[in-house]
Amino acid sequence: MHVSIACMHYRSAETVKVASHGFLTAKCWWGNGLLFKATSASRAVPIPGRAMYKTVLCSSTAIRKGLHTPEVTHKGPKAKRQKPPQHQYDFDLFTIGGGSAGVRAARYSAGMGAKVALCELPRDFISSEDKGGTGGTCVLRGCVPKKLMAIAGLFSEDMQDAQGFGWKLHGKPEFDFHALQQNKRRELERLSDTYKNNLEKAEVQFIEGRGKLIDQNTVEVNGSQYKAKHILVATGSFASKIPIEGAEHAITSDEILNLDVLPEKLVVVGAGYIGCEQACIFNNLGTEVHFIVRQDLPLAGFDKEARQFVLEQYERAGIHFHGCSSPSKISKGANGKLTITVEPYKREGDPFDIKGVDEVLLATGRKSRTKGIGLEEIGVELDDKGALKVDDRSRSVSVDSIWGIGDVTSRVPLTPVARMEGTQLALHLFGGRSEAKPDYKAVPSVVFSSPQLAYVGMDEAGAVEEVKDVDVYSSTSTPMKNSLGRDGVKELVKVVVSAKDDKVLGFHMVGSEASEIMQGFAAALYCGITKTQLDATVGIHPSSAEEFVTLAKPTRQYRGGELTEGDAL
Repeated sequence: MHVSIACMHYRSAETVKVASHGFLTAKCWWGNGLLFKATSASRAVPIPGRAMYKTVLCSSTAIRKGLHTPEVTHKGPKAKRQKPPQHQYDFDLFTIGGGSAGVRAARYSAGMGAKVALCELPRDFISSEDKGGTGGTCVLRGCVPKKLMAIAGLFSEDMQDAQGFGWKLHGKPEFDFHALQQNKRRELERLSDTYKNNLEKAEVQFIEGRGKLIDQNTVEVNGSQYKAKHILVATGSFASKIPIEGAEHAITSDEILNLDVLPEKLVVVGAGYIGCEQACIFNNLGTEVHFIVRQDLPLAGFDKEARQFVLEQYERAGIHFHGCSSPSKISKGANGKLTITVEPYKREGDPFDIKGVDEVLLATGRKSRTKGIGLEEIGVELDDKGALKVDDRSRSVSVDSIWGIGDVTSRVPLTPVARMEGTQLALHLFGGRSEAKPDYKAVPSVVFSSPQLAYVGMDEAGAVEEVKDVDVYSSTSTPMKNSLGRDGVKELVKVVVSAKDDKVLGFHMVGSEASEIMQGFAAALYCGITKTQLDATVGIHPSSAEEFVTLAKPTRQYRGGELTEGDAL
């Protein structure tokens, strides 16, 4: 089959008329490959490109496989056959790292006509210098396994609530931790394989092995060197341990998600996303959990009122919280049990020991994986935390051919953000949109603890500092499920509003469905919703979400940065 493609320049896109069937990719020498859908009838399809008034006649199979250089003719006098220029590169883009960021950028770039390769380490559930796997942290040792384990823990709460709704549970329900882990690992392997298969479908060359930069346009994998016009570093981050005595007896988030035996007693050091999520997961699964946190509240950086509220819910559920405390030593006894010594931090008091501990989780931060891959040797600048320094379009600030997205940079360490950065990079390099860059406006976030804490936009303190004139609306309520279920379970909804122009500045929620509810409000915030518009929205009744559209009276008001109405937090 042959096709005739008429290309007409129209601003930043071409209009392509085709008369054929199926998907074709034309690897045309004058620019990026053309990706279009042919139909039985002639139709116009806008796609990225640079050709002007050209007609191509060639084999569709040859085009798709990139084996044929089309003959190009212009309107007017017959043009001579032109040979494509000889390129010095094997690939347009070479990506080091097959996690969420790298795979997104590689697939989308290939879909826009670029020749792309990606390298990733062999798969393992525990990351190291030699082990990784397609899907990266999110799929193998982060978001996905964490959420699966969190769901497993929620069944414990559901069974308690069920009795209030008339369900009779005869005897104590049994939980098989080994079965959960086996089923979870099987699902993670499936997802990891899906990432790899999607690369192959996009015609991205996959190379399993450790990538290392030799120079600004060369990557070495397994002894072979590959030249690329652009090199993307998307190696992510790894869990780090604080330097305390006995830290070798502790585990990180990699290991806590891959245990073979459910611990009877767990100490969690650190109360960020990971610490709070793991504490709640294991508490729900029946483990005795102790929290050691330097601050008086968990989740530094979140809204203070939400932090206070979620801590009350953690403690109501039975978690032991040790605030303003810091671990100083971990020791292991002859029976294999651990003892952790805890010192007061910025408070009065005496040290104390938590004994008989099965596992100590150090959820004390992550570091960008930038060492040992040749970055510094070729002059790539890192920041003071060891992350790749990039500009607002994800380009290295010191080496033009090097790009960085995802957790390898010091931006927003969230999987959806990494994917967004990958999409924008592909558009910037190969999609004909040089202005494309990451957009961090209204990025929502959630802690999958019990209950969940989700937010988008500004917290109360940040809004007061920046905007000065602020109205705060907040409300607590009992979810309908808990009107007959467990006692003491509450939810919090909160809206932060600019008193100057009525614009909503932030949404916050603590509750079992916070993540699902917050996604919609993130879209509303991105679109610039006002409090008046929020109030005019008809709620879904009965639901927890409707609380956001029924907040009539401010809880607190600030003018000129000072509290004028309501009680201080």
